[in-house]
Amino acid sequence: MTPSQAPGDDPPPGDAELIEGSRQEPELFAELFHRYFDEIHGYVARRLGTDAADDIAAETFLAAFRRRDRFDPARGAVRPWLYGIATNLVGLHRRAERRRYRALARTPADGAAPGHDDRVAAWVTAGGAGGELARALARLSPGERDVLLLIALADFTYDEVAAALDLKNGTVASRLNRARKKLREALDGVNPMLIAEESTA
Repeated sequence: MTPSQAPGDDPPPGDAELIEGSRQEPELFAELFHRYFDEIHGYVARRLGTDAADDIAAETFLAAFRRRDRFDPARGAVRPWLYGIATNLVGLHRRAERRRYRALARTPADGAAPGHDDRVAAWVTAGGAGGELARALARLSPGERDVLLLIALADFTYDEVAAALDLKNGTVASRLNRARKKLREALDGVNPMLIAEESTA
């Protein structure tokens, strides 16, 4: 029971129910916006910076609203669907993303080297990316970077990445393995983050 829910009230509708209901009552879609906007905004901000995130997060929900008639709950949950739309919109800003990583690569790292338990999310946010890692992220193919960052920043499973990007699980796994390998090579064999741990599979 949520804090605003009185005893005996029905539980709040699930995401798929809201999508379905919004086809007849468009105002219901606002609840999905409230549930996921901050999360989508944070994901985009980590990839492109906060200025771009404001517009792209808003575009994500506008696109989702326009496409709600095409959402098929049999193909996955709403959250990966929204991340898929956001990732596609980030794809339209690939040059900006590469420039961001190149700029981070030129920024001196603060403090001691991160420990083994640090995740890539801590590296790519708020200017925290180490120079070599930022350069390596800029060199990944767009598909490899999308898979890697959905797992690292959104904490997605392989299934969720597959649903978000409309890929097969095997493609997700191969792209992730290639990305990990490239990062390890760029970092002289050191893997400074537990990126996409095997437990996500």
